[in-house]
Amino acid sequence: MSKNNSRRNFIQKVAAATTGAVLAGKNSLAASAEKNMEELVIKSIKPLGFQWETQDPFLFCVHHEDFFPKGNDKLGPDDSLEGRRIGNDFEIKNGYRMYHGTAVSGFPGHPHRGFETVTVVRKGMVDHTDSLGGSGRYGDGDVQWMTAGKGVQHAEMFPCIKKDEENPMELFQIWLNLPKVNKFAEPKYKMLWGENIPKHTFKDANNKKTLVEVVAGKIENDIAPSPTPNSWAANPNNEVAIWNIQMDAGATFNLPKASSGINRTIYFFQGAQLSINGSFIKEYHAADVKADVEISLESGAKKSFILILQGKPIGEPVVQNGPFVMNTREEIQEAFSDYQQTGFGGWPWPKTDPVHPREKGRFAKHPDGKEIIK
Repeated sequence: MSKNNSRRNFIQKVAAATTGAVLAGKNSLAASAEKNMEELVIKSIKPLGFQWETQDPFLFCVHHEDFFPKGNDKLGPDDSLEGRRIGNDFEIKNGYRMYHGTAVSGFPGHPHRGFETVTVVRKGMVDHTDSLGGSGRYGDGDVQWMTAGKGVQHAEMFPCIKKDEENPMELFQIWLNLPKVNKFAEPKYKMLWGENIPKHTFKDANNKKTLVEVVAGKIENDIAPSPTPNSWAANPNNEVAIWNIQMDAGATFNLPKASSGINRTIYFFQGAQLSINGSFIKEYHAADVKADVEISLESGAKKSFILILQGKPIGEPVVQNGPFVMNTREEIQEAFSDYQQTGFGGWPWPKTDPVHPREKGRFAKHPDGKEIIK
Protein backbone atom coordinates (compact mmCIF):
# COMPACT_ATOMS: atom_id res chain seq x y z
CA MET A 1 0.00 0.00 0.00
CA SER A 2 1.39 3.40 -0.93
CA LYS A 3 2.10 6.05 1.63
CA ASN A 4 -0.65 8.18 0.11
CA ASN A 5 -3.22 5.39 0.50
CA SER A 6 -2.11 4.73 4.06
CA ARG A 7 -2.40 8.39 4.90
CA ARG A 8 -5.85 8.52 3.24
CA ASN A 9 -7.11 5.50 5.23
CA PHE A 10 -5.78 6.99 8.45
CA ILE A 11 -7.54 10.30 7.80
CA GLN A 12 -10.83 8.51 7.01
CA LYS A 13 -10.65 6.51 10.24
CA VAL A 14 -9.95 9.62 12.26
CA ALA A 15 -12.81 11.45 10.54
CA ALA A 16 -15.20 8.58 11.16
CA ALA A 17 -14.19 8.36 14.81
CA THR A 18 -14.50 12.13 15.24
CA THR A 19 -17.93 12.18 13.57
CA GLY A 20 -19.08 9.35 15.79
CA ALA A 21 -17.86 11.15 18.91
CA VAL A 22 -19.57 14.38 17.85
CA LEU A 23 -22.86 12.59 17.14
CA ALA A 24 -22.61 10.72 20.43
CA GLY A 25 -21.91 14.02 22.17
CA LYS A 26 -24.90 15.64 20.50
CA ASN A 27 -27.14 12.72 21.43
CA SER A 28 -25.85 12.87 24.99
CA LEU A 29 -26.51 16.60 25.19
CA ALA A 30 -29.99 16.14 23.72
CA ALA A 31 -30.78 13.40 26.20
CA SER A 32 -29.45 15.55 29.04
CA ALA A 33 -31.49 18.55 27.90
CA GLU A 34 -34.61 16.39 27.63
CA LYS A 35 -34.00 15.01 31.11
CA ASN A 36 -33.55 18.53 32.46
CA MET A 37 -36.79 19.65 30.80
CA GLU A 38 -38.59 16.71 32.40
CA GLU A 39 -37.19 17.64 35.78
CA LEU A 40 -37.95 21.34 35.32
CA VAL A 41 -41.53 21.28 36.63
CA ILE A 42 -41.65 24.90 37.87
CA LYS A 43 -42.48 27.36 35.10
CA SER A 44 -42.43 30.51 37.23
CA ILE A 45 -42.49 31.72 40.84
CA LYS A 46 -44.19 34.94 41.92
CA PRO A 47 -44.96 36.70 45.23
CA LEU A 48 -48.59 37.00 46.27
CA GLY A 49 -50.34 40.33 46.74
CA PHE A 50 -53.92 41.11 47.70
CA GLN A 51 -55.16 39.80 44.35
CA TRP A 52 -53.46 36.57 43.27
CA GLU A 53 -52.55 36.03 39.64
CA THR A 54 -54.07 32.94 38.05
CA GLN A 55 -53.90 30.99 34.80
CA ASP A 56 -56.72 30.29 32.33
CA PRO A 57 -59.48 29.14 33.04
CA PHE A 58 -59.25 31.14 36.30
CA LEU A 59 -59.37 34.94 36.28
CA PHE A 60 -57.96 35.71 39.74
CA CYS A 61 -58.09 34.70 43.39
CA VAL A 62 -58.33 36.90 46.49
CA HIS A 63 -57.29 35.72 49.95
CA HIS A 64 -59.25 37.59 52.63
CA GLU A 65 -57.94 37.24 56.17
CA ASP A 66 -59.30 39.56 58.84
CA PHE A 67 -59.28 39.42 62.61
CA PHE A 68 -62.56 41.11 63.45
CA PRO A 69 -63.21 42.05 67.08
CA LYS A 70 -66.34 41.24 69.05
CA GLY A 71 -69.59 42.12 67.31
CA ASN A 72 -71.95 44.97 68.12
CA ASP A 73 -75.75 44.96 68.00
CA LYS A 74 -75.72 45.58 64.23
CA LEU A 75 -73.34 42.63 63.62
CA GLY A 76 -70.57 45.04 62.76
CA PRO A 77 -67.23 45.25 64.60
CA ASP A 78 -67.54 46.58 68.16
CA ASP A 79 -64.79 49.08 67.47
CA SER A 80 -64.41 52.68 66.37
CA LEU A 81 -64.40 53.07 62.58
CA GLU A 82 -62.88 56.53 62.79
CA GLY A 83 -59.99 57.12 60.43
CA ARG A 84 -61.11 54.51 57.91
CA ARG A 85 -62.06 55.19 54.30
CA ILE A 86 -65.58 53.95 54.87
CA GLY A 87 -67.05 52.50 51.69
CA ASN A 88 -63.59 51.77 50.28
CA ASP A 89 -61.50 50.49 53.20
CA PHE A 90 -58.87 47.99 52.00
CA GLU A 91 -56.08 48.82 54.44
CA ILE A 92 -55.68 46.62 57.49
CA LYS A 93 -56.24 48.61 60.67
CA ASN A 94 -56.60 46.92 64.07
CA GLY A 95 -56.36 43.62 62.21
CA TYR A 96 -59.23 44.01 59.74
CA ARG A 97 -60.71 45.86 56.78
CA MET A 98 -64.26 47.07 56.15
CA TYR A 99 -63.97 46.69 52.35
CA HIS A 100 -67.03 48.40 50.81
CA GLY A 101 -69.15 47.99 53.94
CA THR A 102 -70.19 50.94 56.08
CA ALA A 103 -71.55 49.30 59.26
CA VAL A 104 -70.77 45.64 58.51
CA SER A 105 -67.64 44.60 56.64
CA GLY A 106 -68.07 43.13 53.18
CA PHE A 107 -69.34 43.84 49.70
CA PRO A 108 -72.86 45.35 49.40
CA GLY A 109 -74.97 44.61 46.32
CA HIS A 110 -72.92 44.61 43.11
CA PRO A 111 -73.38 43.03 39.64
CA HIS A 112 -71.56 40.26 37.74
CA ARG A 113 -71.83 38.82 34.24
CA GLY A 114 -69.91 36.25 32.21
CA PHE A 115 -68.04 34.22 34.84
CA GLU A 116 -68.33 32.39 38.16
CA THR A 117 -67.40 33.13 41.75
CA VAL A 118 -66.26 30.31 44.02
CA THR A 119 -66.15 31.45 47.66
CA VAL A 120 -64.22 29.08 49.93
CA VAL A 121 -64.71 30.07 53.58
CA ARG A 122 -62.15 28.65 56.00
CA LYS A 123 -63.19 30.69 59.07
CA GLY A 124 -66.11 33.00 59.85
CA MET A 125 -69.47 33.52 58.17
CA VAL A 126 -70.74 35.16 54.98
CA ASP A 127 -74.29 36.50 54.55
CA HIS A 128 -75.49 36.19 50.95
CA THR A 129 -78.40 37.97 49.21
CA ASP A 130 -79.01 38.34 45.48
CA SER A 131 -81.22 40.07 42.91
CA LEU A 132 -83.14 36.87 42.19
CA GLY A 133 -84.37 36.64 45.79
CA GLY A 134 -81.82 34.08 46.94
CA SER A 135 -80.16 34.36 50.34
CA GLY A 136 -78.06 32.38 52.77
CA ARG A 137 -75.47 32.20 55.51
CA TYR A 138 -72.47 29.93 55.14
CA GLY A 139 -68.96 29.53 56.52
CA ASP A 140 -66.47 27.53 58.60
CA GLY A 141 -65.60 25.19 55.72
CA ASP A 142 -68.54 25.81 53.36
CA VAL A 143 -68.20 26.84 49.72
CA GLN A 144 -70.60 28.85 47.56
CA TRP A 145 -70.40 28.25 43.80
CA MET A 146 -72.19 30.95 41.83
CA THR A 147 -72.56 31.16 38.06
CA ALA A 148 -73.29 34.77 37.20
CA GLY A 149 -74.04 33.90 33.56
CA LYS A 150 -76.18 36.54 31.86
CA GLY A 151 -76.19 38.74 34.95
CA VAL A 152 -76.93 38.84 38.67
CA GLN A 153 -76.46 41.19 41.61
CA HIS A 154 -75.39 39.83 44.97
CA ALA A 155 -74.18 41.07 48.34
CA GLU A 156 -71.49 39.35 50.42
CA MET A 157 -71.36 40.64 53.98
CA PHE A 158 -69.12 39.44 56.81
CA PRO A 159 -71.19 39.63 60.02
CA CYS A 160 -69.52 39.67 63.42
CA ILE A 161 -71.94 37.18 64.91
CA LYS A 162 -70.17 36.62 68.23
CA LYS A 163 -70.62 39.37 70.83
CA ASP A 164 -68.47 37.85 73.57
CA GLU A 165 -65.39 36.84 71.55
CA GLU A 166 -63.46 37.79 68.43
CA ASN A 167 -64.73 36.98 64.93
CA PRO A 168 -61.80 35.83 62.76
CA MET A 169 -62.53 35.58 59.03
CA GLU A 170 -60.57 33.80 56.30
CA LEU A 171 -61.77 32.98 52.80
CA PHE A 172 -60.72 32.65 49.19
CA GLN A 173 -62.79 34.14 46.42
CA ILE A 174 -61.88 32.56 43.12
CA TRP A 175 -63.10 33.86 39.77
CA LEU A 176 -63.52 31.10 37.20
CA ASN A 177 -64.19 32.10 33.61
CA LEU A 178 -67.05 30.84 31.47
CA PRO A 179 -66.68 29.91 27.79
CA LYS A 180 -68.55 32.03 25.26
CA VAL A 181 -71.29 29.41 24.90
CA ASN A 182 -72.21 29.76 28.61
CA LYS A 183 -71.66 33.45 29.27
CA PHE A 184 -75.42 34.07 29.00
CA ALA A 185 -76.48 31.03 31.02
CA GLU A 186 -79.18 31.50 33.63
CA PRO A 187 -77.66 32.71 36.93
CA LYS A 188 -77.51 30.03 39.60
CA TYR A 189 -75.77 29.37 42.88
CA LYS A 190 -75.12 26.15 44.73
CA MET A 191 -73.89 25.45 48.24
CA LEU A 192 -71.13 22.91 48.79
CA TRP A 193 -71.55 22.37 52.52
CA GLY A 194 -68.34 21.69 54.41
CA GLU A 195 -69.51 18.32 55.73
CA ASN A 196 -70.07 17.13 52.13
CA ILE A 197 -66.66 18.18 50.80
CA PRO A 198 -64.26 15.18 50.72
CA LYS A 199 -61.27 15.43 53.05
CA HIS A 200 -58.58 12.89 52.22
CA THR A 201 -55.74 12.26 54.68
CA PHE A 202 -52.48 10.88 53.27
CA LYS A 203 -49.61 9.54 55.40
CA ASP A 204 -46.02 9.48 54.14
CA ALA A 205 -43.29 6.95 55.02
CA ASN A 206 -42.64 8.81 58.28
CA ASN A 207 -46.33 8.77 59.23
CA LYS A 208 -46.63 12.54 58.69
CA LYS A 209 -50.02 13.68 57.44
CA THR A 210 -51.27 15.70 54.50
CA LEU A 211 -54.96 16.66 54.45
CA VAL A 212 -56.55 17.49 51.09
CA GLU A 213 -59.99 19.15 50.88
CA VAL A 214 -61.39 18.43 47.43
CA VAL A 215 -63.50 21.50 46.58
CA ALA A 216 -63.41 20.70 42.85
CA GLY A 217 -62.03 17.77 40.89
CA LYS A 218 -60.92 14.55 42.53
CA ILE A 219 -58.12 12.92 44.50
CA GLU A 220 -57.98 9.16 44.00
CA ASN A 221 -61.55 7.99 44.73
CA ASP A 222 -62.61 11.21 46.46
CA ILE A 223 -64.73 13.30 44.08
CA ALA A 224 -65.85 16.84 44.93
CA PRO A 225 -69.56 17.73 44.96
CA SER A 226 -70.73 18.77 41.51
CA PRO A 227 -70.65 22.51 40.75
CA THR A 228 -73.40 24.46 38.99
CA PRO A 229 -74.45 22.76 35.72
CA ASN A 230 -73.07 25.37 33.26
CA SER A 231 -69.71 25.65 34.97
CA TRP A 232 -66.47 24.95 33.09
CA ALA A 233 -65.78 22.62 36.01
CA ALA A 234 -68.94 20.57 35.36
CA ASN A 235 -67.21 18.69 32.52
CA PRO A 236 -64.61 16.32 34.02
CA ASN A 237 -62.63 16.48 30.76
CA ASN A 238 -61.67 20.05 31.72
CA GLU A 239 -59.87 18.66 34.80
CA VAL A 240 -60.75 21.67 36.97
CA ALA A 241 -59.42 21.19 40.49
CA ILE A 242 -59.54 23.34 43.62
CA TRP A 243 -57.68 21.70 46.49
CA ASN A 244 -57.06 23.05 49.98
CA ILE A 245 -54.00 21.28 51.36
CA GLN A 246 -52.57 21.19 54.90
CA MET A 247 -49.23 19.45 55.41
CA ASP A 248 -47.61 18.56 58.71
CA ALA A 249 -44.12 20.00 59.27
CA GLY A 250 -41.70 17.79 57.34
CA ALA A 251 -44.47 15.90 55.53
CA THR A 252 -44.14 14.83 51.89
CA PHE A 253 -46.96 14.48 49.39
CA ASN A 254 -47.05 13.59 45.69
CA LEU A 255 -49.51 15.49 43.53
CA PRO A 256 -51.41 13.27 41.09
CA LYS A 257 -50.63 13.86 37.43
CA ALA A 258 -53.04 15.69 35.15
CA SER A 259 -53.14 15.65 31.34
CA SER A 260 -50.77 17.54 29.08
CA GLY A 261 -51.90 21.12 28.44
CA ILE A 262 -53.58 21.54 31.84
CA ASN A 263 -52.67 24.68 33.81
CA ARG A 264 -51.75 24.20 37.47
CA THR A 265 -50.67 26.74 40.11
CA ILE A 266 -49.50 26.01 43.66
CA TYR A 267 -50.24 28.83 46.13
CA PHE A 268 -48.16 28.51 49.31
CA PHE A 269 -49.86 30.99 51.62
CA GLN A 270 -48.75 29.93 55.11
CA GLY A 271 -45.77 28.05 56.52
CA ALA A 272 -41.97 28.17 56.69
CA GLN A 273 -40.95 26.98 53.24
CA LEU A 274 -42.17 24.50 50.65
CA SER A 275 -40.08 22.21 48.45
CA ILE A 276 -41.36 21.42 44.96
CA ASN A 277 -39.26 18.58 43.51
CA GLY A 278 -36.31 19.88 45.53
CA SER A 279 -36.75 23.57 44.63
CA PHE A 280 -37.83 25.81 47.51
CA ILE A 281 -40.40 28.59 47.44
CA LYS A 282 -41.06 31.09 50.21
CA GLU A 283 -44.22 31.66 52.18
CA TYR A 284 -46.88 33.72 50.36
CA HIS A 285 -45.51 32.83 46.95
CA ALA A 286 -47.03 30.91 44.04
CA ALA A 287 -45.51 28.55 41.48
CA ASP A 288 -46.93 27.77 38.05
CA VAL A 289 -45.97 24.15 37.42
CA LYS A 290 -46.28 21.47 34.78
CA ALA A 291 -49.31 19.32 35.48
CA ASP A 292 -48.44 16.18 33.52
CA VAL A 293 -45.35 15.21 35.51
CA GLU A 294 -44.92 13.78 38.98
CA ILE A 295 -44.53 16.53 41.56
CA SER A 296 -43.36 15.94 45.11
CA LEU A 297 -44.17 18.51 47.80
CA GLU A 298 -42.29 18.65 51.09
CA SER A 299 -43.31 20.90 53.96
CA GLY A 300 -40.70 22.90 55.87
CA ALA A 301 -40.22 23.26 59.60
CA LYS A 302 -43.79 24.47 60.12
CA LYS A 303 -47.17 23.23 59.00
CA SER A 304 -47.80 24.28 55.38
CA PHE A 305 -51.08 25.61 53.96
CA ILE A 306 -51.50 25.40 50.20
CA LEU A 307 -54.20 26.15 47.64
CA ILE A 308 -54.02 24.52 44.22
CA LEU A 309 -55.93 25.76 41.18
CA GLN A 310 -55.90 23.61 38.07
CA GLY A 311 -57.83 23.38 34.83
CA LYS A 312 -57.89 23.10 31.08
CA PRO A 313 -57.59 26.58 29.56
CA ILE A 314 -60.68 27.90 27.80
CA GLY A 315 -58.46 29.63 25.27
CA GLU A 316 -60.84 32.44 24.30
CA PRO A 317 -60.31 36.22 24.35
CA VAL A 318 -60.88 37.76 27.78
CA VAL A 319 -62.10 41.35 28.07
CA GLN A 320 -62.79 42.47 31.63
CA ASN A 321 -64.15 45.71 32.96
CA GLY A 322 -64.84 45.65 36.67
CA PRO A 323 -67.52 43.04 37.43
CA PHE A 324 -68.07 41.96 33.81
CA VAL A 325 -65.93 39.43 31.90
CA MET A 326 -66.76 38.88 28.24
CA ASN A 327 -65.01 38.09 24.94
CA THR A 328 -65.23 41.49 23.23
CA ARG A 329 -65.32 45.18 24.12
CA GLU A 330 -68.77 45.43 22.52
CA GLU A 331 -70.10 42.75 24.89
CA ILE A 332 -68.73 44.71 27.85
CA GLN A 333 -70.58 47.82 26.68
CA GLU A 334 -73.72 45.71 26.26
CA ALA A 335 -73.32 44.40 29.84
CA PHE A 336 -73.19 47.94 31.25
CA SER A 337 -76.22 48.94 29.19
CA ASP A 338 -78.22 45.88 30.26
CA TYR A 339 -77.37 46.44 33.90
CA GLN A 340 -78.41 50.11 33.75
CA GLN A 341 -81.74 49.17 32.14
CA THR A 342 -82.67 46.01 34.06
CA GLY A 343 -80.52 45.89 37.21
CA PHE A 344 -80.19 42.17 36.39
CA GLY A 345 -83.52 41.57 38.06
CA GLY A 346 -83.53 44.56 40.40
CA TRP A 347 -82.81 44.48 44.11
CA PRO A 348 -85.61 42.99 46.26
CA TRP A 349 -83.99 43.79 49.61
CA PRO A 350 -84.57 46.96 51.68
CA LYS A 351 -80.81 47.59 51.96
CA THR A 352 -77.83 46.96 49.70
CA ASP A 353 -75.91 45.47 52.65
CA PRO A 354 -78.40 43.19 54.43
CA VAL A 355 -77.35 40.75 57.14
CA HIS A 356 -79.41 37.98 58.66
CA PRO A 357 -80.41 37.81 62.34
CA ARG A 358 -77.63 36.91 64.73
CA GLU A 359 -79.38 33.73 65.87
CA LYS A 360 -79.83 32.47 62.30
CA GLY A 361 -77.64 29.46 61.53
CA ARG A 362 -76.23 28.23 58.23
CA PHE A 363 -78.86 28.10 55.51
CA ALA A 364 -79.48 28.58 51.81
CA LYS A 365 -82.71 29.88 50.32
CA HIS A 366 -82.92 29.67 46.54
CA PRO A 367 -85.01 31.84 44.21
CA ASP A 368 -87.49 28.99 43.70
CA GLY A 369 -88.31 29.15 47.42
CA LYS A 370 -86.47 25.96 48.36
CA GLU A 371 -84.64 26.42 51.66
CA ILE A 372 -81.92 24.25 53.16
CA ILE A 373 -81.20 24.67 56.88
CA LYS A 374 -78.01 23.20 58.32
